[in-house]
Amino acid sequence: MMVMVLPAASARHKEKEPSAVQKIIYVPHDNRPISNKQTTEVAKKLGVEVVVPPDKLLGDRQNLGHPEELWSWLEDNLDDADAAVISSDSMLYGSLVGSRKHNCSETELLTRTERFRKLHQAYPKLPLYVFGSIMRTPKSGEASGREEPDYYRSYGSDIFRYTVLKDKEELTGLTKREQKEAAFLQKLIPSADLKDWLGRRKKNYSINEKLIRMAREDTFNYLILGRDDNAPYSQTHKESRHLIAESQDLDKARFQIMAGIDEMGMLLISRAVNIAHGEMPSVYVKYNWGRGANTVPAYSDEKISDSIRSAVTAAYGSIITDLAKADLVLMVNTDTQGKTYEANDPSNDSVSARHSSVYFAELVKEYVEKGYPVGIADILYANGADNALMEELKNRDLLFKIRAYAGWNTATNSTGFVIGAGILTKYMKAEDIDELLLTRYLDDWVYQSNIRNTVQRQLSWLRGEGYYGSLDEKRKAVGVRTSQMISRFAEKNLPKFKSLEEIQVTFPWNRMFEADIERSEHKEIHFFQNTVQPVKSDVKKRKKKASLR
Repeated sequence: MMVMVLPAASARHKEKEPSAVQKIIYVPHDNRPISNKQTTEVAKKLGVEVVVPPDKLLGDRQNLGHPEELWSWLEDNLDDADAAVISSDSMLYGSLVGSRKHNCSETELLTRTERFRKLHQAYPKLPLYVFGSIMRTPKSGEASGREEPDYYRSYGSDIFRYTVLKDKEELTGLTKREQKEAAFLQKLIPSADLKDWLGRRKKNYSINEKLIRMAREDTFNYLILGRDDNAPYSQTHKESRHLIAESQDLDKARFQIMAGIDEMGMLLISRAVNIAHGEMPSVYVKYNWGRGANTVPAYSDEKISDSIRSAVTAAYGSIITDLAKADLVLMVNTDTQGKTYEANDPSNDSVSARHSSVYFAELVKEYVEKGYPVGIADILYANGADNALMEELKNRDLLFKIRAYAGWNTATNSTGFVIGAGILTKYMKAEDIDELLLTRYLDDWVYQSNIRNTVQRQLSWLRGEGYYGSLDEKRKAVGVRTSQMISRFAEKNLPKFKSLEEIQVTFPWNRMFEADIERSEHKEIHFFQNTVQPVKSDVKKRKKKASLR
C-alpha cells in the first residue's frame, strides 16, 4: 500500500473539525443514477444522512413526476434537517423532463412556487439551497432523446435554427438571407407546435422571474438557474440574457445563472457542507495545452473557464493561483483545438495516444507525486471518458492516486460534478475516495466510452423488439450482456478490484444512454493513506412541522 505524504504547504488537508451537517434533505430533478444515487453517494461518504424522496415520486422519461406528493413528502421530512437541497423543477413541474412537457397552467405553477416562501417562513433557520432550469434547446429531434414533446422529433432541427436566428436578431441583426430563412422556418414549423413549445417556455420564464424575486427577498440561502443544453445562439441563451439583465442587483453570493443543470445537486450539497464547516475551499485550475480555458464546449454557450468559475462559486469555493494552497487541483482535459467530440467517435480509442494525452498524464503524475489533491475533469469528449487519457493514467498507476474524476455527459456536467465532489474528499477516508472513483470509472470510462458502443452494435443479435433509445423487450438481455462485458473490461483494466464479478446493470430510463451499475460491497480497496475522518455532528435538532400548502 502506498502512503501518500503531503507537503507542508498542504497541511490544510489534515483532519477537520466535525461538520454541523448531519442530515440533508435532497430532492433531485429526476431518478437517473447521476441525479440521485451517485450524487447522494458522495455526501454519504462524509457520514451525512441524505434523505431522498421514494423513487416512485421522482420523475423519469415517461413519468413526469408528482409535484403535489413531493410537497407532502417534504412537509413530513423536514424535521431534524440541517439543510435542504431542492430541485425547483421537481417541486413545480414534477421533474426536469416534466418542465419541458407539462400542461400545467401558469396560475398553478405560481401557486406552487409560493410554497417556497411558506417553507422559509416555517423553517427560517433551515439553510435552503434551490436549483432550477432555463429550458433547453436541443439541436435536433435525435438530440432531444424523446424528452421533448413528440413534434420535436420531426421539427427539432427547424425549431432550434429558428431560435438561433431570433436570438441573433436581437444581438447583431440578421442579413437579408437570414431574414428570409427565419420567415420560411416560421411557415414550415406547424403553428400549433411552435405555439405549444414557446408557450411552455413563457411559463418557465415567468416562474424563473418569480424565483429570482424570491431570491432577492432572501427566501433562499442560494438559488441557481441552469442553462440546460444550449448554444451561443439559441432560445435558452436568449432567455438567459434577459434573466441576467433582470437580476443585475443580485450578487453571486446569493444567486447565479450558469451553464449546465445535472451537476447542480452535487454543487449545492457541497456548498451546504462547506458553509457548515465555515470554510471556503480553494481550487487551482490547470488545463491541457492548446485552447484550454478558452474552449467553448458542445452543449454550452460560454468558455469552459467561465463555467468552472461559476461552479466553484456555487460550491462555496474560490479559484486561486497559488498551487501550494489548493484544496483541489482541478486538471481539465481539453482538446488542443478547443473542440468537443462524442465518446462514440472512432477517434476515441486507447491505441492512438495523442501527444496531448501523454502531456496531460505526465502533468497529473507530477502533481500527484508532489502530494497535491488532484481532480480530473475529462471533457475532451462528451458523454464519456477519453480512452487515450485513461490508458495513459492506467499505465502510470495514477487511477487511484487522484482524488476525484468525472467524464460523463456534457463538459459542464463533468466539471461541476468533479468540483463539487472533489473539494469534499478532504473530509473522507481513503477507501471512500477510492469507491467514488470506482463509480465514475465504471460509468464514464468502462460503460459510456466502451461497453455502451459495443452492445449498441450487437442489439440486432438479441431477440425481441427494442433499440438503443427504447430497449423494451431487449432490456433485460441488454442488462445481462452489459454486466458481463463491464466485468471483463474492469477485470482487465482495474485488476485490483476482485468484487467486480458482482456487477449488475439495469436501464431505469429504458434506453442505453445511461445505466445503473450496481456492485457488491468493497472491502479491500485502500491505495493511499488519508487521515481525515467522516463528518459527524451533535447539533440541536428542530422539532417542528408546518404546512407548506
